[in-house]
Amino acid sequence: MKTKLKITIATLFIWIGFVCAISFMEAWLKFRAPNITTALGLGIGQLVFAALNKVELFLSSSIIILFLLQLKNSRTINLYFGIAYTILLLQTFWILPELNERATKIIQEIIVPKSQLHFVFVTLEIIKVVCLFLFGKNQFKQL
Repeated sequence: MKTKLKITIATLFIWIGFVCAISFMEAWLKFRAPNITTALGLGIGQLVFAALNKVELFLSSSIIILFLLQLKNSRTINLYFGIAYTILLLQTFWILPELNERATKIIQEIIVPKSQLHFVFVTLEIIKVVCLFLFGKNQFKQL
């Protein structure tokens, strides 16, 4: 049981690390690099965030599987994980496809109207990381 809990905690903090490194560091730093145009930065962003989303889906699924394997111990996934997972699903099926479509239009030099969706994405990323951290803190207490 402790082994599965330790793997869950490690997986959780790897997930947090990925999100923080990509969303809060790489995403805005790439536009500060010499000779990076908006179109090039957006193209890189599309690739990186598609890969990050797949990693997040894998890591979250791993955590769910680890919890299902522990059902005999009457463990339940807590609210913080549920919020983070819901945000991930919203990003996967709504926000990222919309942002990708928008980025593709900008890359094609099509003028797009202003949107608050990027702000929504960043806000949800912050909430997701806080929830994952609080979930991880709760998991540590169980060790």
